[in-house]
Formats: sequence, C-alpha cells, structure tokens
Amino acid sequence: MLALVIIVSTILLFLVLQKLYDKVHNPFFLPLLTTTLITVIILIVFHIPYSTYMEGGKWIQQMLGPAVVALAYPLYNQRELIFKYKYSILSSLVVAMLSGLISIYIFLKLFRSSDSFILTALPKSLTTPIAMQISETVGGIPPLTAVLVMVAGFTGAILGPLLFKIAHIDTAISRGVAMGSASHGVGISKLKEYGEEALSIGSLSMGLSAVLGAFICPVFALLFI
Repeated sequence: MLALVIIVSTILLFLVLQKLYDKVHNPFFLPLLTTTLITVIILIVFHIPYSTYMEGGKWIQQMLGPAVVALAYPLYNQRELIFKYKYSILSSLVVAMLSGLISIYIFLKLFRSSDSFILTALPKSLTTPIAMQISETVGGIPPLTAVLVMVAGFTGAILGPLLFKIAHIDTAISRGVAMGSASHGVGISKLKEYGEEALSIGSLSMGLSAVLGAFICPVFALLFI
C-alpha cells in the first residue's frame, strides 16, 4: 500500500509541475528539477527515510530502462539524418568527451581538490549507471558521482537553452550533441521542445557518450591522476 501511495503521489506531483512549467516556461521550473527538490524537501521535513520512499520509488526507477529503449523510435525515424552526419556526430562526441574531462580536471586542480574527488567528478556527464560504474573502477566515490551527474544534468537543462541563444546554436545536430554529451537524460528531456530531430540526436549522443566514456575516462585517469 505504501509503495502505491508513493508512486501515485510522485506521478501526480510531476504532472502538476509539468502543467506549471507549460504555463511559466521558465527553465528553473523544469518538472524534473522541481519534482526532485519538492520530494527532497518533503522527505527532510517529515523525517521520511530515503529507504522508505524507495519502496515505491524503485518501481518508478525501473521504468528508466524502458524509457531509454523508447528513444529508439525517434532514432529510427531520423536514421537518414543520423547516417548523413555520422562522422560529424562521432567527431563532436570525442571532442566533447575530451574537453569535458580536461576542463573538470584543470578546474578541480586549480582549487586543489583531492585526487579522490577528481576521480569522482570525471564521469559526471555520463548517464548515472555508467558514471557510477566508471567512478568505482577508477577509485572515485560512486554515490557522490551520482549527485554530480544530477547537477550536470540540471545545469545543462537550465543553461543549455540560454547558451543556444547566445551562441546562435540553431541546428538539431548541434543541440542534440551538446545536450546528449554534457547533460545525459535530464538534458535531452529538454530537447523534446526543439523537435524530434534534436531529441533523436541527443539520445544517440547520450548512448555513444556512455560507450566512449567507459573507455576514455579510465585511460584519462590512469594517465593524469
């Protein structure tokens, strides 16, 4: 019964906040962000253990797999576009991966962060399951990596549209690769507002970034840390 209450209340909260976002249309009111923040506040205020919430939350989490698989449909619809720009997409993803690793490494080194924290932060732009596995492999702290992944996702979803305007990024390929390689699932959820082409490229970029990251992140950590 408790699991059912948690599932229904979480879904209803998301739907209400989705309606609010549709009216306000401010990136800070992104339903994934506001739902997460309100849920965390409720758990803290009412002293509800995370394990208790996950009695129902785990079933919602289980839907992540089918949701990712469902992204194959828009990918199939845009297969001609993908094959046309396959080399541009692949080269951009490699550049994005390397620039992300180098920038976070330099940034944290400047602030004299520990090697353990640097290793924890390296996979921040990958989807959570892959990022946590890589973090554990290279000697990072997987739970903290999961938090940094969320931060990267929400940051991309909030600031991404602003950067698109400032830098005049107006093609589906550019938007999709940018969001998919930097902000994973949370970021590409924002891409649905830019059409199926951008969403397809974003989901493809997220998947390929996870594959590239599984190879490049450990090698980078071995060479520089």
